Amino acid sequence: MTAKTAAAAARATVYGYPRQGPNRELKKAIEGYWKGRVSADALRATAAELRSSTWRQLAEAGIDEVPTGDFSYYDHVLDTSVMVGAVPERHRDAVAADALDGFFAMARGTQDVAPLEMTKWFDTNYHYLVPELGPDTAFTADSSKQVAELKEALALGLSARPVLVGPVTYLLLAKPAPGVPADFDPLTLLDRLLPVYTEVLADLRAAGAQWVQLDEPALVQDRTNAELNAAERAYRVLGTLTDRPKLLVASYFDRLGEALPVLAKAPVDGLALDFTDAAAANLDALAAVGGLPGKRLVAGVVNGRNIWVNDLEKSLATLGTLLGLAGQVDVAASCSLLHVPLDAAVERDIEPQVLRWLAFARQKTAEIVTLARGLSHGTDTITTELAANRADLAARAGSALTHDPAVRARAAAVTDGDARRSQPYAERTAAQRAHLGLPLLPTTTIGSFPQTAELRAARADLRTGRTDTAGYEERIRTEIGEVIAFQEKTGLDVLVHGEPERNDMVQYFAEQLTGYVATQHGWVQSYGTRYVRPPVLAGDISRPEPMTVRWTTYAQSLTDRPVKGMLTGPVTMLAWSFVRDDQPLGDTARQVALALRDEVNDLEAAGTSVIQVDEPALRETLPLRATDRPAYLDWATEAFRLTTAGVRADTQIHTHMCYAEFGDIVQAIDDLDADVISLEAARSHMQVAGELAEHGYPREAGPGVYDIHSPRVPSADEASALLRKGLEAIPAERLWVNPDCGLKTRGWPETRASLENLVSAARTVRAELSGS
Repeated sequence: MTAKTAAAAARATVYGYPRQGPNRELKKAIEGYWKGRVSADALRATAAELRSSTWRQLAEAGIDEVPTGDFSYYDHVLDTSVMVGAVPERHRDAVAADALDGFFAMARGTQDVAPLEMTKWFDTNYHYLVPELGPDTAFTADSSKQVAELKEALALGLSARPVLVGPVTYLLLAKPAPGVPADFDPLTLLDRLLPVYTEVLADLRAAGAQWVQLDEPALVQDRTNAELNAAERAYRVLGTLTDRPKLLVASYFDRLGEALPVLAKAPVDGLALDFTDAAAANLDALAAVGGLPGKRLVAGVVNGRNIWVNDLEKSLATLGTLLGLAGQVDVAASCSLLHVPLDAAVERDIEPQVLRWLAFARQKTAEIVTLARGLSHGTDTITTELAANRADLAARAGSALTHDPAVRARAAAVTDGDARRSQPYAERTAAQRAHLGLPLLPTTTIGSFPQTAELRAARADLRTGRTDTAGYEERIRTEIGEVIAFQEKTGLDVLVHGEPERNDMVQYFAEQLTGYVATQHGWVQSYGTRYVRPPVLAGDISRPEPMTVRWTTYAQSLTDRPVKGMLTGPVTMLAWSFVRDDQPLGDTARQVALALRDEVNDLEAAGTSVIQVDEPALRETLPLRATDRPAYLDWATEAFRLTTAGVRADTQIHTHMCYAEFGDIVQAIDDLDADVISLEAARSHMQVAGELAEHGYPREAGPGVYDIHSPRVPSADEASALLRKGLEAIPAERLWVNPDCGLKTRGWPETRASLENLVSAARTVRAELSGS
């Protein structure tokens, strides 16, 4: 086959698409269902309309093959657990009684039953529900969702490709179920799981699927020989089935590495690989194994995780090279477009010059279609698009926004000493205990309190001019007063002002820093119905004026107990933004850290004795390959210390992390040199406390005893039990008592009850420790 013939076969496709709808219709329908205002039938109708409108829009844009099965009411990994019958024992009755309510019970829990654990999807800010498996797990196939959604797309006359989480990745993401020994390896269940996938593939084939995509992103991570052998076995079994559609095995987020030869030799019909900068090594590796002769290669040359316009000429060069390495080369984004907002064209408040640099899901779709056309029919057919693209790239590179000489000079002048506290921890903790006078097992919260409808309405009224600044600020003062009074009455020891003025823990700061651009409609799913609007880190960063001092000092004026100053750390400011791709991340982190350092110093000067700098994204941003991690952790931990190192010994520095596998970064947590760290622990049954103890972590820690991502209220006895478990690993003089995360998404009734139980638990365990 000649290159020209292969190019003529190029098709445009995507692996997945934002689920929420242009106005977050799915979020509103699901939350309405939870509150009893929307019926199950109405929810299903909304979901069906969103799916069909998405497929039609993709087809009209020129996408030749639309994905199905990527839609979810909550999470696609949870959908996979349902597909393979891996429903935890504690949820089976609920699922049997009502499949939809049972599905949400697994995701969110009920008052009586805990939900599945939730953690980050690789190195993204998307959260998935962790499968719970054990040696007694019996898988059963339920392909009804996947088949139904395929039939919906086919009924529209579209070419459709179901997308499933692959069996190897599913098992590698799973954890031992409660009560199962911690050393149980879910991958040992592979031979039990493959017949279920066999049945699902046969059902999809019978429903009209020509191709099925099996996503195996876990294979871009470092894998043992046993895990690679499992992947070889899985695709040898599935690839040699007689009654199956064609199989496309997809990987993304990084280079495939040692797994690429395994998949290239497997009896499957195609591979989908990431060819963006993070995975550029895939091209050389593919050539080294002799390519994919006679097979389909779906080339992910458009970045599916960031929002900058594609360099079309660079992508075309990559695609041209790939033509000689496969029987057919198609064009796609590097991963599902789930991770970017829907449409940049609806943004009205972004400077037009900057808007030209941005590509959300719809714009990325257009880029994919343009590249497929150029590959198939030659660059002469896309000259207009190429010229506009060159102009956009040049405008960004030459913009004053992206180069501030003063910011760059300050960052270049940083020394190693700037990122080190002047006193060792032993001296600091003595000074802090004398200054703060806290009891054993001090209680606190992570920062935010419920963001009520009234607070959101007040912010909206300020934006639209329905209220003036004075009226808005009076509303904020009232809310802070109520939050402080509640915490004092409840008996919390270290208070927070509740963050009523903040729309989001990253966006709030981004809107006050130079170099950031905020969107109005750039919603991205974080988990379930929780959507965030990541700001765009477009240029060099500085802080024109204090951002948090005013409201923190006002809150402190209302109480004699210490009130924490609350900041978002530099790594999280990067991870939960769409970060610039035109300079090293470490350089950007240093700029953000210096801006935040100014804020920390101003808070201390204003009398704030406890300052929390949240870094929930430290683990999330950890590179997927071990060889890439030391360099990342060096600049990430330095950025945190640069933010916090300028304070006195008696100022207590806290940090917070949530919903991640902390065992991978315990040394980095130590290297942060924070005085106190609070961590998610309720859903993972205090696992992190043991990991800290095993490492010999020497500072104070608060493993959470209240899972705030579930509406259930933990009892005082439940919180006490978790505290006792924490005490098995962390000495009482270094153990704090707190929720897993901020309370922004919770309602006031459950927040009140849960925190009252948390304080009661702390008092009970204190009494046990004192023998009274």
